Amino acid sequence: MAYSHFERLSALDSSFLDIEDGTHHMHIGGVVIFERGPVATADGGVDIDAIRTLLEGELHRIPRYRQHLRRVPIFAQPVWVDDPHFDSSYHIRHTHLPRPGDERQLKRLAARLMSQPLDRSRPLWEMWVVEGLPEGRFALITKVHHCMIDGVGSVQLSGMLMRPTPDRPAAVDPPPRWIPRPEPSPLELLASELAHRIVTPTRAIAAAALAAANPAAALAGVRDIVAALGASLGAGARSASPTPLNVPIGPHRRFDWTVADLEAFKAVRARHGGTVNDVVLSVLAGAFRTFLRRRGLDPSGLDFRAMVPVNVRDAQSRGDVGNRVAMMVVRLPLEERDPVVRLHRTVAETMQAKRSKQAAGTQFIESLSDATFSTLMVQFASLAALARPFNVVVTNVPGPPIPVYLHGARMLGAQPLVPLFANQALGIALFSYAGKLHWGFNADRDALPDLHDLVASVEHEIAALIAQTPIEGADPVAAHI
Repeated sequence: MAYSHFERLSALDSSFLDIEDGTHHMHIGGVVIFERGPVATADGGVDIDAIRTLLEGELHRIPRYRQHLRRVPIFAQPVWVDDPHFDSSYHIRHTHLPRPGDERQLKRLAARLMSQPLDRSRPLWEMWVVEGLPEGRFALITKVHHCMIDGVGSVQLSGMLMRPTPDRPAAVDPPPRWIPRPEPSPLELLASELAHRIVTPTRAIAAAALAAANPAAALAGVRDIVAALGASLGAGARSASPTPLNVPIGPHRRFDWTVADLEAFKAVRARHGGTVNDVVLSVLAGAFRTFLRRRGLDPSGLDFRAMVPVNVRDAQSRGDVGNRVAMMVVRLPLEERDPVVRLHRTVAETMQAKRSKQAAGTQFIESLSDATFSTLMVQFASLAALARPFNVVVTNVPGPPIPVYLHGARMLGAQPLVPLFANQALGIALFSYAGKLHWGFNADRDALPDLHDLVASVEHEIAALIAQTPIEGADPVAAHI
């Protein structure tokens, strides 16, 4: 039999394909800004060939970036296969802002690029090298489909390209020649999928036999699963309050960002309790309070909730591509005026959400969908969207605590982007890097023409909260590029 290769997508990865349509683009990404560095050219541009060579030299470490999708006959289960026509020049692109470019122009360019879906006939990623920024700086705008990777995984993989010192990479042997593995035939794909579905009942029987040998432990395990599943389904069945953030959206986006002092957030956490993410959520509660009041809503009567993805990677899956997240819904206390009291109430809300085991419940649904039908996860996501269990997604991804470099150019910051789901006009992603906390705001262009006002409210709330926790030398809202 001829050798062929393919990899089956998990149920969670598949769901990001199936819920995508013409208005909900399921790619994650970001805008990464670098100083001038050795990649600058004499005319003030960027040596795109040097950057492309560096990226091409690392692709053999990330096979997924040279694979595209196929569907299993009858079942339509997606699988990854090597792309025999892979062309890095299609994915690594070069553009520039009209000099002298500024931050506003970069935001608008990023929004336009993020408004365009990825081509599913090719590997599902793009990287745009953007020159023309002040002082010879340049940016990378990245787009990667969520079915390929999650936020934590993207940081781990981008670490392969970055270096902890400004030294330019020394000359090394060229990477191994890439030879795409043959694609499986439709019959091979169908046979493999049938085998996968036949093995599942066998595993269930084996698990039942093991449970019979230790009924007390089995009963305790069932109780835990039922409790977690009940918490997850309960959170998904209750509707959050309707707001201007929860309306049908179109395909076009706005993208904005701000930068804050991470050490100041840590000092607030140390003084008042909770986690850095609790401080983030309390700041957002204050900002949404102001923003929605400006839109004519009374925040004291709102049940406003954030969906917070939880990283569930373990030591075995730390370097894997694909998604390793569970979902947790947290109520934000918009009714509270005082920033410190609001933080204490936010900590209580997140503790309650964690005790409810919502994340474990969504993990169980993902596992069940993997073992049975991947469409189960899609149906769960669709029902959740109809029920509107949350108003906004807020995800926080830890990055390197020290400066890193791309081909000798220091990375100044990275503004992350999370996709928008049905009836969700805003998604907020955060990325910590070298003592700063970078906030990325992805919004529907028509639903949030006043996105900048929300960002300004976030900056105001950061300053208000930190003002009650004085820190010598701290700059609550850091300067942009």
